[in-house]
Amino acid sequence: MPRQPKVKRPKMARYTFKDFEGSSHRILIDLIRRFTPRGGTLLDLGAAGGELGAAVRDQFDRTIGFELEVDRIGQLRGRLDQAVIADLETVRRLPQNAKAIVLADILEHLRDPRRVVSEVLRVLRPGGTFVGSVPNAYRLKNRLRFLRGRKPEDDPTHLQMFAPRDLRALLDGFEDVQLHLIAGRLVPLHARLFANDIVFSGRKPS
Repeated sequence: MPRQPKVKRPKMARYTFKDFEGSSHRILIDLIRRFTPRGGTLLDLGAAGGELGAAVRDQFDRTIGFELEVDRIGQLRGRLDQAVIADLETVRRLPQNAKAIVLADILEHLRDPRRVVSEVLRVLRPGGTFVGSVPNAYRLKNRLRFLRGRKPEDDPTHLQMFAPRDLRALLDGFEDVQLHLIAGRLVPLHARLFANDIVFSGRKPS
């Protein structure tokens, strides 16, 4: 039987930490501190340079960052307790009994986000916190692009498009799910149309 050709994934742009007031990363840091008691292990999946995990490192006994880009290893080792260079699509088992797990701007890049979220639910300890963020794919800007005959998303590495209802379906195994539509001057007028990002949180049932 002939071998199937490998499908090459588009290369992601260099990812940067969003360190400004009202950003998704600042909100995720606040959610982790608010909902996670001290101690235990934090898993930062798609950790980039480890900045987000480092911002809450004092909250945990151990911080572990998973990242695809091998040249991030030095930054991760300097900021977190452990660094793992791996593709989340191929990681079959994550470290067990995590107290909190974060997936910041990662789910939209995955071919099978439900498999990864199922693994997150499996390895979280009962009552553990899951937080993350995705682009608000159906914001007005993207709808207008589509009406003009263009792709709603111009980033070729975005393999998934999430509306709030899609996230709720993805997080159906978690309790106390909260969605926050953020980032955009006109969000107060109509959050679903004008928010750039959706930040989410949930808890594994005890």
